[in-house]
Amino acid sequence: MRSCNRRDSSLFTRAIVRTPGHNFAAGLTTVKLGVPKIARVLAQHASYCDALEKCGLTLTTLEADLGYPDSTFVEDVAVLTGRVAILARPGAPSRAGEVEAIRPVVESFFPATFSIEAPGTLDGGDICEAENHFYIGLSHRTNQEGARQLTVHLGASGYTSSIIDIRAMSSILHFKSGVSYIGENVLVVIEEMATDARFSKFDLISVGAEESYAANCVRVNDRVLIADGYPGLQRQLVARGFKPLALDMSEFQKMDGGLSCLSLRF
Repeated sequence: MRSCNRRDSSLFTRAIVRTPGHNFAAGLTTVKLGVPKIARVLAQHASYCDALEKCGLTLTTLEADLGYPDSTFVEDVAVLTGRVAILARPGAPSRAGEVEAIRPVVESFFPATFSIEAPGTLDGGDICEAENHFYIGLSHRTNQEGARQLTVHLGASGYTSSIIDIRAMSSILHFKSGVSYIGENVLVVIEEMATDARFSKFDLISVGAEESYAANCVRVNDRVLIADGYPGLQRQLVARGFKPLALDMSEFQKMDGGLSCLSLRF
């Protein structure tokens, strides 16, 4: 899941992705942006995978899982770090089976793997790694017990963590919809979170309401993947010396999906 993370921006070598199924539009969404068109979904996913490869990653591409329309959003089912892997427990009941489907793949790379257990729930999209510290979003998908268990597993591997409650925020589903760490002590945040004192140590890039979707961006080695169509953020990244790579994400946006959602990078 290490999407808004980086201890060393050269460390990512692999990513796990899953091809969207033809029933992708039957998945969960909280927005009303229209029904995604499967031909465009597949084309955008292919472009995303191509971008990861251009950034130097070797992909493990899983076949579409028609039993779980949301399963292309693989980030939500695991938290992968440089020291440990934790299998999540998605807060949406319809996604519960996705964890066991991906378990063998994660365990092939991380033999010592932990799991979030009931009654805890946790979506990987609520977890943001910034160097050796993890921000855990308490959301409508990640509950207090899930956050507690993750804190324990991370702490046992030498990481620190803190919990940020976003349940009162109606503008985002997951924590990382509003916060992305892109290295060099830079945090991309939506305006609603820019004044949070817990982020005061970072060099903040504040994204206005009109470009809030773009806050979910991903540092992959020497590039920063961003959603296409958000020139304000792109200018700010370039001004700070980053190399943005814009990708069309329109069909995934219709299903509450962002750039970080589509891969598990490690």
